[in-house]
Amino acid sequence: MSTTHEYNYDVIVVGGGSSGLMAAINAAEQGVRVLVIDKNPKLGRKLLLSGGGRCNVTNRTSREELIKHIPGNGKFLYSALNQFDQEDIITFFEGRGIALKEEDHGRMFPVTDSARTILGSLVDVMNKLGVTVRLKDPIDSVLYEEGRVIGVLTRAGETITAPSVVLAAGGRAYPRTGAEGDAYAWSRSAGHTIERLYPTEAPLLSRDDFIVSKALRGVSLRDVAVTLWDTQLKGSPAENAHTFLNSKIVPLTIHQMDMIFTHFGYSGPAILRCSGHVNQYLHRTGFKTAYLSINFVPNETRDAMKAVAEEMREKQLMTVLKQWMPEAMATQLLVSAELEPTTPYKQLVHAEVERLFDFIQAFPITAYESQPIEKGFVTGGGVSTKEVNPSTMESRLMTGLYFCGELLDINGYTGGYNITAAFVTGTIAGRNAAWSSFAG
Repeated sequence: MSTTHEYNYDVIVVGGGSSGLMAAINAAEQGVRVLVIDKNPKLGRKLLLSGGGRCNVTNRTSREELIKHIPGNGKFLYSALNQFDQEDIITFFEGRGIALKEEDHGRMFPVTDSARTILGSLVDVMNKLGVTVRLKDPIDSVLYEEGRVIGVLTRAGETITAPSVVLAAGGRAYPRTGAEGDAYAWSRSAGHTIERLYPTEAPLLSRDDFIVSKALRGVSLRDVAVTLWDTQLKGSPAENAHTFLNSKIVPLTIHQMDMIFTHFGYSGPAILRCSGHVNQYLHRTGFKTAYLSINFVPNETRDAMKAVAEEMREKQLMTVLKQWMPEAMATQLLVSAELEPTTPYKQLVHAEVERLFDFIQAFPITAYESQPIEKGFVTGGGVSTKEVNPSTMESRLMTGLYFCGELLDINGYTGGYNITAAFVTGTIAGRNAAWSSFAG
């Protein structure tokens, strides 16, 4: 190996999160000298928060479904997934004695229900491979010379050299984990484009009347379908609900999960999955408002619901609605539909019946933005994937520079998709950084 006497290390990994740890392990497995350097006092701070502290290590789904659930440039991962995919992630942990279990929607968790189990496993493997770890040691810059990387400069003024550097320093979301976006500047200095940063998986902010009045604060909805529409509407809520269902407006995205009303707007899994799309839509169009709708009973047809309501025709509207939603939600729906809660269903005229079911299937809500990127769990945007080799994660602009994890312009939904992208890109970056160092 030509690097032995010229460099301090063969591979430097900047960042000790999910992707960085996997990069370090895969580099060290090739028999090279690896340094992980991180400004945090401990490794894996964000990993410990993932999956509600249980660490949803991956999602056991098909390749196509995996890509579909990574709306931010998921197709970039095809080449990497051909080398290391979600089944390989499962094998990696189970092969090291970590028992995993599958929960709803293909989500894989450690049987211990503790993210510390996953972090402990990664750290143990690194230690056995002889990876050097330096904590509380922030990087000032990455050093480049004549079109290739040569190492890093720490803020303490120390130069550490290596022919391969893996940037795994994360994005801007969750700054309390140390995510401050440092690596964007290091990437720019190598000539890379940083695509616009925006929040994803973040609660939405709204000025809807019932949000401002806090009438629905804390109300949770189970298994509803939230749709973001490509439209700007000027009608009343009733007109808008009807328009959603009876026009050729294109739905930009639909997510059927739980949601919750908050004092500032909307949150919960279905909303979080819509949030990145909302931010991109508002930015792309320049509009100030995004229009969404809630289908409270997405698994039933309108005719089937009408048949159920007809069987309860002697009952009051509130009683009919409470089988499909919480009472507070039913109250607000009837206010919006301009119907009296105590009116028996049988007394509704045809137009009122249709209006009632318009609201059940497309209750209109709006958002003007999401909470800021620092409040989101995932950063949208980042290093342009067009400037990174998808088979190796190496920069197309700077020899020996590799990228992985959230620093890249890749983002997925919650449910194990982001950590899958982190583990996959980290694995490929680490392996190739090690192989590249042989020729460094």
